[in-house]
Amino acid sequence: MTSSILLTGGTGTLGRHVVPLLRGAGHDLRILSRQARPAAEGITYATGDLLADEGIEAAVDGAELVLHLAGSNKGDDEATRNLARAAARAGVRHLVTISVIGADQVPIGYFRAKLGAERAVEECGVPWTVLRAAQFHDLTLTAVRAMAKLPVLPAPGGLRLQPVDARDVAARLVELTGGEPAGRVADLAGPRVYPLAELARGYLRARGKRRPTLPVRVPGKAGRAYRAGDNLNLDADQGTRTWEEFLAERVN
Repeated sequence: MTSSILLTGGTGTLGRHVVPLLRGAGHDLRILSRQARPAAEGITYATGDLLADEGIEAAVDGAELVLHLAGSNKGDDEATRNLARAAARAGVRHLVTISVIGADQVPIGYFRAKLGAERAVEECGVPWTVLRAAQFHDLTLTAVRAMAKLPVLPAPGGLRLQPVDARDVAARLVELTGGEPAGRVADLAGPRVYPLAELARGYLRARGKRRPTLPVRVPGKAGRAYRAGDNLNLDADQGTRTWEEFLAERVN
């Protein structure tokens, strides 16, 4: 049996993969967007703003499931709290959201906001599922592109990532959305752990370029957390696509 789903972040990196999977499963979608958009087959759009708490009640009305993918550099905790409250008032039967591995370990604002968003979901009274994922290949590519523009490639000592393909995360989220509420499920990461400098060098090789490397040290509590691997989960479920495979598709 298919369900009516409200999707946030439906036009983002992850949402672009999630939407066709949900439609392929026969679900009708309502996508929350800050801008008005024309409807498509099986897809309608609701105009609203999660952080400003505008238009959420109307967007949630009638939805059986809510899949929350929207995120930003700040305010994710408050935006999620607004959505979760509206979902509870509307009687939504399952709220699914994406978070980040290390949300309760890495002492920087983005991770703290993600932890606050998790708590908002857990405490709202709607049956819930939370998936923590590693950094997406797409976001990793943005970071290493910026690094590669420098005349000398910085090599932050001890900073490692487990980049995961957004398509693998999308498939897992669609599976979870179609199932029963499961609380915190197993984390999802990529199949390999890389030093950040190795990821950047892989990008440079794919572009046929080279840069000299300069070791740097990430200072403070954040640096200690990354050197301790608090942003990693070596026991996480693993996606299938490697960084090298992603680069082969995206870089020429």
